[in-house]
Amino acid sequence: MAITVQDTYLTDYAQGFPGMLANGETQNRISRTIEDAAGIAFGKAAFRGAGDHGVTATPAANKFMGVTIADIGVVPGLTGTPDVFPQYATASLLKTGVILITVGAAVAQGDQAYVTSAGAFTNVATSNTSIPARFDTTAASGGIARLRVFEQ
Repeated sequence: MAITVQDTYLTDYAQGFPGMLANGETQNRISRTIEDAAGIAFGKAAFRGAGDHGVTATPAANKFMGVTIADIGVVPGLTGTPDVFPQYATASLLKTGVILITVGAAVAQGDQAYVTSAGAFTNVATSNTSIPARFDTTAASGGIARLRVFEQ
């Protein structure tokens, strides 16, 4: 009987995925109802919506509520889109702590975070909405970075 032994190993592992909590540091999480018909993807910024308990992905100054936390229990909406909180779903948002996100521009650790009108995280202030967060890691555009969110 032959025994098979693994002799090749990966040299680089995935850092994580958008909406994944980065570590076990102190966190503050809240829940809110998604108002957008298209829903809000995991690891995206959410802003105060029109309803008392609602949030939207549309950036607005001084209305940042948190970043959506990935939830494997979320059933894809009518569109069948995975990794998105559908409209009217209750989403968990990270208000304080460190979360993984996809960046829309090259960022460096310590850079101030902004959100574009399209919902991308960037370090570019011009025409973008400032949020109470800084990048904890350096990443190329389209890469995964750790975002440190601060309570307002």
